[in-house]
Amino acid sequence: MKRHLFKQTKPLEERLADEAKRLHAQADLLPPGAQRDAVERKARQAETGAHMSDWLRSPGLRPPT
Repeated sequence: MKRHLFKQTKPLEERLADEAKRLHAQADLLPPGAQRDAVERKARQAETGAHMSDWLRSPGLRPPT
C-alpha cells in the first residue's frame, strides 16, 4: 500500500487559527447547551495550540542547559 503525502501550504499556526475561527462561527449558530460548549472548547484548544506553537518557535526561547 502506497501512502499519499502532500506538502502543507500554510503554517501550523495559521491552520489552527483558521480552525478556531471556523469553530467559533459554528458555535455561534448552535443553541446554548452541551454541543455548543464542546465546539467552543475545541476552538479554545485550537487557539491555545496556535499560541503554544508560536511561543515554541520564538527566537527568545532558549533550550534548557
